[in-house]
Amino acid sequence: MKVKKATKTIFVCQTCGYETPKWMGKCPECGEWNSFVEEKRAPVPIPSSAELSDSALSRPVPVDAIEIKDIRRISTGIKEFNRVLGGGLVPGSLVLIGGDPGIGKSTLMLQISHQLASHNHKVLYISGEESVQQIKLRSDRLGTISRGLWVVSEIALEAIKTMAAEMAPDLVVVDSIQTILTPQVTSAPGSVSQVREATMHLMLLAKRTGIPIFLIGHVTKEGAIAGPRLLEHMVDTVLYFEGGHNNIFRILRAVKNRFGSTNEIGVFEMKDSGLVEVRNPSSVFLTKNPCLVPGSVVTASIEGSRPILLELQGLVTRSSFGTPQRTVLGVDYKRVCLLLAVMEKKLGLQLMNQDVFVNVAGGVRVDEPAVDLGIVSAIASSFFEKSVKGRTVVMGEIGLTGEVRGIAYLEPRVREAEKMGFERCLLPSDNFKHIKKPARMQLVAVQAITEVIDLLF
Repeated sequence: MKVKKATKTIFVCQTCGYETPKWMGKCPECGEWNSFVEEKRAPVPIPSSAELSDSALSRPVPVDAIEIKDIRRISTGIKEFNRVLGGGLVPGSLVLIGGDPGIGKSTLMLQISHQLASHNHKVLYISGEESVQQIKLRSDRLGTISRGLWVVSEIALEAIKTMAAEMAPDLVVVDSIQTILTPQVTSAPGSVSQVREATMHLMLLAKRTGIPIFLIGHVTKEGAIAGPRLLEHMVDTVLYFEGGHNNIFRILRAVKNRFGSTNEIGVFEMKDSGLVEVRNPSSVFLTKNPCLVPGSVVTASIEGSRPILLELQGLVTRSSFGTPQRTVLGVDYKRVCLLLAVMEKKLGLQLMNQDVFVNVAGGVRVDEPAVDLGIVSAIASSFFEKSVKGRTVVMGEIGLTGEVRGIAYLEPRVREAEKMGFERCLLPSDNFKHIKKPARMQLVAVQAITEVIDLLF
């Protein structure tokens, strides 16, 4: 056995993990300022080639000779969470849940642990931030008391691995990964080296035993604690909790999923009793009387396989400054600037001396171009100070020449609008001839944005 003699001192960026032998004010990898922390690398034993036995070496096999066992996904008991995972929890998977502190990650994990424990599954909940008495108090408040739910307050990685080997649970939850400590790394808990080393050991534990493991990771604006973005390449699934502290609704989104789609979202409502599933998000993100005031337009977005109706709000006011403001929330800023240029060119609207504000009600973010027609309609509605006629929903992509282009998944959008009681739908003419006409909704085909203004107001 050979051992490195010298102890290395390096500086590691706590945001992205970039390493450098000297301290730097700004990280050249992620651009973060004052994020480098000094860490010492202890001597690492390096095994020689003679010490590696044949059993420790991986051997390639033909892909058609690999036997696949009947692996069934484990239902978490929460349909919105199953949807984001792709149908349930895959045995042996390593799932990372990230989000701002206090947004509800621990609450969701405690509720999922309770659901699994209530269906004869043994769950090991490991907390490095709370004592077992504090977990009991929170469980009493959330109503998550189950005999199959085992809790422990522990931060030592070796102790966690020993407990998992002795108990053989069906699920392990680590809250949070920033608190786990291993003596193999000399840096402080929460540093990039500690988080990376702990995650690597837990990943090997999940793959070798088949136990699914949830890791909770915090994200801070200062980057003082290693965020979960560093670990995205090591885990199987990365979920992010979105939603401000002043918003009772939380959106769970998958940004990486080796066993399912990354387009699905789960919508939850934060209450005193914990997180509650929102089965019909369209009813949540729409006001009681949308489109009755100028600047409000309803459009339809697709999140994975789910259509969601959203209220787009636009506000146009005369600018008091030489350069007009463009404030955008929930949609792409550059896309809105592009649509404003099209409106000035094709509709003749003088927007160069107007402040324009665009917002998606409910704190949702939409990235698809199918909401272009809704953005243009909301801005035009506020500019003309006229509300949209009747209960109308609009959808379509707008090109640079002002044409309304066809969009995908139109039928689910139209069905959702009809279910929510809308009476008229403006849609691209390219899609009009291919769609099945609904019984209780009028479909109006449009080819250019010049037609839309006459139809809406």
